[in-house]
Amino acid sequence: MFETLFAMDTALILTFTGAGILLNITPGSDVAFSMASGISGGPRAGVAAATGITLGGLTHVFFAVVGISAALMAVPHAYDIIRYLGAAYLIILAVKTWRAPPELEKARGASRLVSALKRGYLTNLLNPKVALFIVAFLPQFTRPEAGPIWQQIFILGLIFNASGLVINSTYGIAAGLAGHRIIRMGGTLNKITSIVFGGLAARLIWE
Repeated sequence: MFETLFAMDTALILTFTGAGILLNITPGSDVAFSMASGISGGPRAGVAAATGITLGGLTHVFFAVVGISAALMAVPHAYDIIRYLGAAYLIILAVKTWRAPPELEKARGASRLVSALKRGYLTNLLNPKVALFIVAFLPQFTRPEAGPIWQQIFILGLIFNASGLVINSTYGIAAGLAGHRIIRMGGTLNKITSIVFGGLAARLIWE
């Protein structure tokens, strides 16, 4: 695993990390639940919600690693197929994100720590959009020459979820301390993320 990590392109990892941070910052269902939990149960509930969301995300990464590995072994040109399908999905996400209203206003959190953790995990685990996003987003930052694709996806999944944990926890803590005053940023961040999705899709098709 470490051999694959060191063989991966540093610039590509930094690009992925930056894009992942921006996407995690954008108020979606994960941010909304973390903030709502922070508002209803305080900063600790916000962190518990973020932790549950991260565990759900890591579960999706595991499933993606297993599924993509099987596809690469069974289907000719599966790597290119996965990338182009991912590009199509990212274009759809770009359009929907641009048009979508912020989700923060309608979110309902959980005030108790265990409840926030469990609900965060189940909400993320049972969301098929998360699985589709992981399959669409992560493979485009892999390169066959760097080592096994499944190992690269696993490494990228850890990076993405680690940044998500920090960001969602920060949102949850801030919401627990500041209440509803940080909700108004949602619309602008949606537009920025839409542009990122579109750019990533274009990059994926161009290569």
